[in-house]
Amino acid sequence: MMDWTDRHCRVFHRLLTRRARLYTEMLTTGAIIHGDRARLLGFDASEHPVALQLGGSDPGDLAIAARIGEEFGYNEINLNVGCPSDRVKDGRFGACLMAEPKLVAACVDAMKRAVSIPVTVKCRIGIDDQDPEVALDTLARDVVAAGSDALIVHARKAWLDGLSPKENRDIPPLDYDRVYRLKQALPDLPVIINGGIGNLADAKVHLLKVDGVMLGRAAYQEPWRLLTVDPDIFGEAAPHATMKDAFVAMMPYIERELARGTRLHAMTRHFVGAFHGVPGARAFRRHLAENGVRPGAGTDVLRDAIARIEDRAAASIAA
Repeated sequence: MMDWTDRHCRVFHRLLTRRARLYTEMLTTGAIIHGDRARLLGFDASEHPVALQLGGSDPGDLAIAARIGEEFGYNEINLNVGCPSDRVKDGRFGACLMAEPKLVAACVDAMKRAVSIPVTVKCRIGIDDQDPEVALDTLARDVVAAGSDALIVHARKAWLDGLSPKENRDIPPLDYDRVYRLKQALPDLPVIINGGIGNLADAKVHLLKVDGVMLGRAAYQEPWRLLTVDPDIFGEAAPHATMKDAFVAMMPYIERELARGTRLHAMTRHFVGAFHGVPGARAFRRHLAENGVRPGAGTDVLRDAIARIEDRAAASIAA
């Protein structure tokens, strides 16, 4: 979820579920090794458990980046070999590495030797003209032999030759059964399924066949869904009963970030789907879009936006 699941987004999502594991956006080894680590890797303690997702193909560089991630306090290192972005193809990381399972295994081995926390891999079922039956089994067996602690599988091929990154999120058909067969073939490997899963009812169906479910766009675009993760999946109470309660809990974090110079929009851009389907949701989004970007915008903007939800809901009930 490059450019989406930044630290502000993750703090917000953690207020909706205590139990779901959060993942960073994919960060390249070069950025981590040579860039501003505090800015790229810093995260709020409330985010735990949180995994650092890496992009790269050099085992040595990945080992260094993984070690840095562990030192920063991440709970897991995840190697992404499923992202179909043009940037990752040009940089020889992401989905193009599905064609080089031995190299991926060498990367996993190097990271496992460098850290004591779990190392996992996120992949597709194949790319381009690969046969998913062969490609996925080959990659899985190689990374398991190298020590991978789990495999997260986006149940689509990635067509690197002919489809854009956006098209690769929707056009290649989903093949959940292929992921189920992988789990059957490797029963001791934790397998997490990903791709096109839009609600918790569907997630529960998948959990009958695999060990975990990853939500991407559904969690980001409609974050209210996360409020039911803890009660529906883990049998525990949600951290907050309503989205309004979660925003009340979010205010101190926003105020701290504003004091540090973070612009309000950098945080509120992750809230646009918070009240999907609720009367006043459009007014909520419009108010944030128009006022959150203004210089000096503060928490009053968010409070005023929430008030539009309340006002519309009250008017709807009165009618």
